[in-house]
Amino acid sequence: MDPRDLLPHRYPFLLLDRIESVQRGRRAVGIKQVTGSEWLIVGTRHGAAPRAMPHLLIVEALAQLSAAVVDGVHDYGPGAIGYFMGFDRVRFRGEAVPGDTLVLTVELLQFRRGICRTRGTATVDGRDLVRAHLTTVVRAPAPATATSP
Repeated sequence: MDPRDLLPHRYPFLLLDRIESVQRGRRAVGIKQVTGSEWLIVGTRHGAAPRAMPHLLIVEALAQLSAAVVDGVHDYGPGAIGYFMGFDRVRFRGEAVPGDTLVLTVELLQFRRGICRTRGTATVDGRDLVRAHLTTVVRAPAPATATSP
């Protein structure tokens, strides 16, 4: 699945390359290929080791993937909007450097009254880099306003 079909984000703010699998209302798995030419890596001094992808951008990638889990679970109809509200229980355990493939997994923990709680994990080669609990608020689309001719 192409994340651009699900999210309004585009380059440079779209931090998912593809969504591998989705079990709506349960879990989703996505992929992010970390490259050295991205805006989030560029900026190192000449001769310095390549920088790692910032941990908080990995958390943002998990939040973007959580949209695939929540899509279709709510009964707000098409056009519902999710707002990433916060994260807790975050653990940073390693770095993602250019050449790494981040495997992102998000599982739904709870969805009540438009508040979604998910657990996200980002791994590289089977080792955990980031774990976090994410909170997203889902709201119905704004009603269309009538315009006069």
